[in-house]
Amino acid sequence: MWRFGGRRGLGALQRLSGRRTHRNVWRGKSDQACERALQYKVGEKIHGFTVNQVTSVPELFLTAVKLSHDSTGARYLHLAREDKNNLFSVQFRTTPMDSTGVPHVLEHTVLCGSQKYPCRDPFFKMLNRSLSTFMNAFTASDYTMYPFSTQNPKDFQNLLSVYLDATFFPCLRELDFWQEGWRLEHENPSDPQTPLIFKGVVFNEMKGAFTDNERIFSQHLQNKLLPDHTYSVVSGGDPLCIPELTWEQLKEFHATHYHPSNARFFTYGNFQLEQHLKQIQEEALSKFQKMEQSTVVPAQKHWDKPREFHIACGPDSLATDASKQTTVSVSFLLPDITDTFEAFTLNLLSSLLISGPNSPFYKALIESGLGTDFSPDVGYNGYTREAYFSIGLQGISEKDVRTVKELVDKTIEEVIEKGFEDDRIEALLHKIEIQMKHQSTSFGLALTSYIASCWNHDGDPVELLQMGNQLAKFRQCLKENPKFLQEKVEQYFKNNQHKLTLSMKPDDKYYEKQTQMEAEKLKQKVISLSQEDKQQIYKKGLELRTQQSKPQDASCLPALKVSDIEPSIPFIQFDVSLAAGDIPVQYCAQPTNGVVYFRAFCSLNTLPEELRPYVPLFCSVLTKLGCGILDYREQAQQIELKTGGMTVSPQVLPDDSHLDTYEQGVLFSSLCLDRNLPDMMHLWTEIFNNPCFEEEDRFKVLVKMAAQELSNGIPDSGHLYAALRASKTLTPAADLQETFGGMDQVRLMKRIAEMTDVKPILRKLPRIKKYLLNCDNMRILLSRCSVNATPQQMSQAEKDVGNFLRNVGRSKKERKPVRPHVVEKPAHSSSGGSGSQIVRKLIIDPTFKPCQMKTHFQLPFPVNYVGECIRTVPYTDPDHASLKILARLMTAKFLHTEIREKGGAYGGGAKLGHNGIFTLYSYRDPNFIETLQSFGKAVDWAKSGKFTQQDIDEAKLSVFSSVDSPVAPSDKGMDHFLYGLSNEMKQAYREQLFAVSHDQLTTVSNKYLGIGKSTHGLAVLGPENAKIAKDPSWIIR
Repeated sequence: MWRFGGRRGLGALQRLSGRRTHRNVWRGKSDQACERALQYKVGEKIHGFTVNQVTSVPELFLTAVKLSHDSTGARYLHLAREDKNNLFSVQFRTTPMDSTGVPHVLEHTVLCGSQKYPCRDPFFKMLNRSLSTFMNAFTASDYTMYPFSTQNPKDFQNLLSVYLDATFFPCLRELDFWQEGWRLEHENPSDPQTPLIFKGVVFNEMKGAFTDNERIFSQHLQNKLLPDHTYSVVSGGDPLCIPELTWEQLKEFHATHYHPSNARFFTYGNFQLEQHLKQIQEEALSKFQKMEQSTVVPAQKHWDKPREFHIACGPDSLATDASKQTTVSVSFLLPDITDTFEAFTLNLLSSLLISGPNSPFYKALIESGLGTDFSPDVGYNGYTREAYFSIGLQGISEKDVRTVKELVDKTIEEVIEKGFEDDRIEALLHKIEIQMKHQSTSFGLALTSYIASCWNHDGDPVELLQMGNQLAKFRQCLKENPKFLQEKVEQYFKNNQHKLTLSMKPDDKYYEKQTQMEAEKLKQKVISLSQEDKQQIYKKGLELRTQQSKPQDASCLPALKVSDIEPSIPFIQFDVSLAAGDIPVQYCAQPTNGVVYFRAFCSLNTLPEELRPYVPLFCSVLTKLGCGILDYREQAQQIELKTGGMTVSPQVLPDDSHLDTYEQGVLFSSLCLDRNLPDMMHLWTEIFNNPCFEEEDRFKVLVKMAAQELSNGIPDSGHLYAALRASKTLTPAADLQETFGGMDQVRLMKRIAEMTDVKPILRKLPRIKKYLLNCDNMRILLSRCSVNATPQQMSQAEKDVGNFLRNVGRSKKERKPVRPHVVEKPAHSSSGGSGSQIVRKLIIDPTFKPCQMKTHFQLPFPVNYVGECIRTVPYTDPDHASLKILARLMTAKFLHTEIREKGGAYGGGAKLGHNGIFTLYSYRDPNFIETLQSFGKAVDWAKSGKFTQQDIDEAKLSVFSSVDSPVAPSDKGMDHFLYGLSNEMKQAYREQLFAVSHDQLTTVSNKYLGIGKSTHGLAVLGPENAKIAKDPSWIIR
């Protein structure tokens, strides 16, 4: 997987916190792993390693142990933390000097078989032989990383063995290079009369990646700001350069870069360090001697005057205004990222400059009305040896480029003169405090990603993690010199000659030109071939197809057994009690580090039909337009000072026992430090009772940003949009989900953003508020709340939530639901819970008739995103568990080979949703007629039962790794709160998964998946297609 920089300048601290965190034990136990690690002594020798440093990092509840390998110099960092989701990663500094994508192709190819595990594609096979919670590999601009995580000690050893052998002793077979990198092959490999074309997984991945204009801009920005060394090339590979890469160059790059002397090993969690060191030494490092490194990235030579560049990109068919598609940014080279405190300071400074409506660049640029959103890669970027800061706008007219540049210079001058308000600095430091306390399920992965770039250039990763020290030093600097930050702005922005202005505008013929250049490249390759070469290509193509098609013996790979899976789930304890008379509140006591998580769910049942499409827009602006006596700037300031964020999102929640029944509503979510809970609940009270919908200019800004974000997201999420559209006509819930989050919503937002007069839309918001949050109505529509906090916080939380509920809504005047068919369904009570019940008000649509629909969204992409959806059964139907296993089985044993290996798509497979929709999909796919045929063949394969008990067991392991993935303390109990699922229901479903048999799998394949058995829907996002254009059964959009 190619990972390029930060798409949006969120800053490293937000990346570290993620929003998906976790620790599985109470604070009382939290020091076991840390205490054990503190016993190590500097100078101690362990399995060929020497301990160099042992440091407690209390702010992140961990102990860091730094080691080096005696004979190779390999570096090692272990972060001991009482977290059972343990992680390993190894990273190599990879510094390509051309854009053939050699590190990226190598990342793919090393995972295709190794000395100890010579079977084809052990990486994908281990996904089905393990209970991993994460497995992947990333190619960044200057390093390649191989991380995995798991909660099972035996699994950890199995995966470690496979990863070590793959990275240090890969087979690097020529046919694997052909499959994963690039190859010349006949369009139909078995017919030498068909034309030769370029194929390959990475080749197609990168063609797909560069359909994204934000990515094109970010890549050029880095290449042109750091032009002297490895950052001047595309590490992932430029599709026009990838065909220059040879198999010999690939092997040479491995020999010079994938050596322990150029490696950094990282482990995290509560497993024993000694066991990791012993295995790494025995299976890999003992076979190497020290090698002199040649991968150091030199410092970029600083310019003596600013530079300017212009580039082209493809037109955005979803852009809000065809004449306003230009992007411009001004970027400044900053110091080396290994200067930890300077990097920390500049990261904070970046947030102060660009984050939220009170920041100077937001006021100057976003609110100027010139563009739709900040330019890509905005803010501080610390992914390269020397960091950089970028600021600009996208969605502007070409004539406004100069104006934007002038606004940037003017804003820098104003900041130097005026500085920042104390409250804004406090709000930012408060945000960091919350991020350090908030816990994620993937904290190990967040940490390894956070330190990767700094450590890659020999910075100190432990120093980077000691945020408490950095915060204290930052406060001290501000105290000693109130102009500390202003001086940094002057030094790095005003007086910095290493300044790049980059502008990008669309060219209507961009994709046409790319296609022509690819055709020219292909022509040159084909012309240079002798008859013998062509014969060889044909033979190799057949050989590759034969290899891809023959059954694989994976018996050499380690595997867990189904008996290694925990037979039962740990039951989650919670209480439900009524507050303010009649509103159920679910209280779930969890080790949340002093953070309180609050949620409220309001029904949409009384909302008139014509207002439904505007609910997502209402949700996105509700907390951003002001409330009560606060204008939107003051509101934003209070939210940052008192909370970790307040979000509102539309929800379509399927029923567990009926496909045509669902719950519709809006979820209000927020978190805060316990000391700020009364303030947070007061903010919600004001948002519910007195939201402001008067600020037309502010509303315009928010609409443009939302529309731009949706449009920019399509190249990365095309398969999800295809699946949403394909399922639209299968269930009433799926129809509403498409309205709220599908291509319909993208197009609606595009239309609104193009309106010169948004008043008619703005007037809809108070109407939605009336049906959703009306005080007269509150008791009817606010259906339930939940609180996750520590036991010590619960009594205070109960009081504050009770006050909130008493303050919103006074009477019980009831509105009639728009849809008359509403059924009240109590959430399933649980032996883990107690007290009152949550009652869900579900919509039943007796008039809904599922039907088939095929839609082709024509977009100017060189690749396709395909979704085929089938209506099956709800969660509690015993067949649901069988279909869940079947989806994984079809992916691993059939679709992966057909769509990725043979077809060259970046990804493809099958999945079953909680909502009973069975989806077949492909991602960044050069074909799609062939892919639809592969979907049909996959169904025939499943019906024929050509799979073994071993295949079924592997599918079960893969499904359970997802079912048992860690849940953050903030999210415990949410299955019950949102979906009404009890602990017992989840345990019953678990037992059904265990019991799935060969007969059940063939039965459900025949019962639901065949043509004419269940209703199907189809959708494709991608380029024009002649066959579809002639087929009247397709709707073309």
